[in-house]
Amino acid sequence: MALYSEDSRHFQDRFDSRRLADRLEQTIVRTALSEEDREFVVSRDFFFLATIDADGWPHCSYKGGAPGFITIVSDAELAFPCYDGNGMYLSMGNLRGNPKLGLLLIDFEAPRRMRINGTARVLEDDPLLASYHEAQLIVRVDIERLWPNCPRYIHPHQRTGHSIYVPELGKETPVPEWKTFEFVQDVLPRR
Repeated sequence: MALYSEDSRHFQDRFDSRRLADRLEQTIVRTALSEEDREFVVSRDFFFLATIDADGWPHCSYKGGAPGFITIVSDAELAFPCYDGNGMYLSMGNLRGNPKLGLLLIDFEAPRRMRINGTARVLEDDPLLASYHEAQLIVRVDIERLWPNCPRYIHPHQRTGHSIYVPELGKETPVPEWKTFEFVQDVLPRR
């Protein structure tokens, strides 16, 4: 699987970065998580998920949870939960139709970021479901390639807290305000 398309090569040649791009691919792109990668991944409490819909349109979604909500299954596999959301299941539906995905993990405080490309399986009966309070599905990702990404343009932000909506064992998850609006009352899931 080639990292660079002919269109990427066009711009690499235009701006004289083909040699640099090749060197980066040779030295930082890999197919398995290192120990340092593992520590970074499990410290994250959010990531951005890129999927492709049935018409070929890209879809980007924010996924969040408690720190450590991404499980490292092996050096080449990770998993994360799908929690209750707005009921659209765009990302999960996209992955069911086209399992290719991209993850972007960012630490705004350090700054640091990592890209992961892989192939997903969306599972309704995965044993990991028991590890995630209120999870509906588990997404397992076979890592095809990953690499650290230049943090140069990451604007520093400081975390001030965690979302009150992240499911927590022994604590009732509050209902989001939008689910109390009149226009959705007759169509909310029975649960």
